[in-house]
Amino acid sequence: MTDSPTISPRNKISTHNNNNHKSESNANSSPEIEIPVEIISEEEMAIIETAFSLASTIRRPFSLLSSRVFGSGYSSYDVEDLGRVKSPNKKKTKHVVFDSLLTRFRKKKGLYVTDITATEWCEKQMEFGLLYGKPEITNAMKAGIARHAKLEKEVTKKVQVRVETLEDIWALKFMNFTICANQLLFDGLTRELPVVGFVQGVWMVGVIDEIRMPLTGNERNLILVDTKTRRQPRIPAEPQRRNGRLQLMCYKYLWDMLVSDNFPSKQFYEYFSLDPEHTLSDEIKMSTADSGFPSEVTTCFCLSLPVNFILHAFV
Repeated sequence: MTDSPTISPRNKISTHNNNNHKSESNANSSPEIEIPVEIISEEEMAIIETAFSLASTIRRPFSLLSSRVFGSGYSSYDVEDLGRVKSPNKKKTKHVVFDSLLTRFRKKKGLYVTDITATEWCEKQMEFGLLYGKPEITNAMKAGIARHAKLEKEVTKKVQVRVETLEDIWALKFMNFTICANQLLFDGLTRELPVVGFVQGVWMVGVIDEIRMPLTGNERNLILVDTKTRRQPRIPAEPQRRNGRLQLMCYKYLWDMLVSDNFPSKQFYEYFSLDPEHTLSDEIKMSTADSGFPSEVTTCFCLSLPVNFILHAFV
């Protein structure tokens, strides 16, 4: 339906067929005013009708939108309101939410204890290391790696074992923990002991540099040691010592969880996507037998056996 133009009441002309009125108007009439009449061709009329039709189609979505936005009590709105009216055809903007650094870089791996200490030391340095890679190994770092390897070699002998699955990797970690714990009980000292625990809803992993038994019978608490190498031969400043204490406190927390009966083994398997009944490789079985594990453990060796062995050995 097209809109037709209307004439303002002030320009409207009315005529009456009353003779008296006509004679009276002739007596008092003023000179007649000629109204110019313009004849429009059919082609021009078609153009006008097309313009009205186009204006009607454009107006319809705005009138429909105004009734939705402003309600039935408003028949129209000002031009200023157009900036606040959203187009019905406008696509919604998608807000991209990035995963946390923990999810992006430590998913299915666990949070390293050194991640916590590095964040406490400098958050931006830790962030850049994850996003752009760690800096190149310096001579001081090489000296530290060599020092740790030398200390470990003093108390234990490394054996190369080939792993095939993720279950094999975790089985070796728990086996090494058991071996180091036995060494601590018999020799009073062990080094490079792997630990894992569930802390405040987050799985944490780490490697303790050294654990010692107390030297005197009066002491009952173990001594945790963390070895640090420095570029210059001087005592570290307080912020560096505080960072080292934080690292040892995390290790102590993980150790206590492993030697207690509070280790959530079910959540451990689920988080790291492990099959507790997965049969480990033959090479791991041979290495386990050579390390002195009981024969019932090595006969049908799956991941749940070393895990349960640890949980029941210290209870």
